[in-house]
Amino acid sequence: MDYPFVPFSRPVLSENELIERSEKVYREMDQRRSVRHFSDCDIPEVVIQNLLKTAGTAPSGAHKQPWHFVAIRNTELKQRIRELAEKEEKESYSGRMTEEWLKDLAPLGTDWEKPFLSIAPWIVVAFRKPYDIIEGQKKNNYYVNESVGLACGMLIAAIHQCGLATLTHTPSPMNFLSEALGRPENEKPFLLLPIGYPAEDAKVPDLKRKSLDEIANFVL
Repeated sequence: MDYPFVPFSRPVLSENELIERSEKVYREMDQRRSVRHFSDCDIPEVVIQNLLKTAGTAPSGAHKQPWHFVAIRNTELKQRIRELAEKEEKESYSGRMTEEWLKDLAPLGTDWEKPFLSIAPWIVVAFRKPYDIIEGQKKNNYYVNESVGLACGMLIAAIHQCGLATLTHTPSPMNFLSEALGRPENEKPFLLLPIGYPAEDAKVPDLKRKSLDEIANFVL
């Protein structure tokens, strides 16, 4: 497929405006936290639609957009997914995870119980698509994990920017999500995200992020 090329531009900000905007973005995103205690207050469907449209603006290998999102508000289905996820998580915490892994998780206070899956008003499951079926033909996608990871990152940022909270949940294995949601063979579960407002009594670990010197270096 040939794409037409169209003009593209962005506003040219002054140096001070650019610095101020970059600092504002950092300060806002530095408030993001993974939340495990959600309010059951409903979120309008149009908000979730806009969040997923934002995720869909992510770059992808050869513009294949190898992702599919399933947004779930149905109470019974959320409860079913919670039961299936907790079954896998209980097995993981009881033997699949190494002692080192469990030790690293201990300060975060996590365990196999995942009540947020039934309490949060929405859960979104992201699927990666190694290939598409187009007119009966298998068409491979490229850099699938990277592309879907980028889309999920943009989704998480958008959720935070809207004043909502989320959590990256990866029960392992996740194949039960494909069956529970009736997804086709070419879609593989990638990430599960509850979305909503934090509970009034929500608490998060007082984590310290690595400094800039620890995560980056500059070659000038």
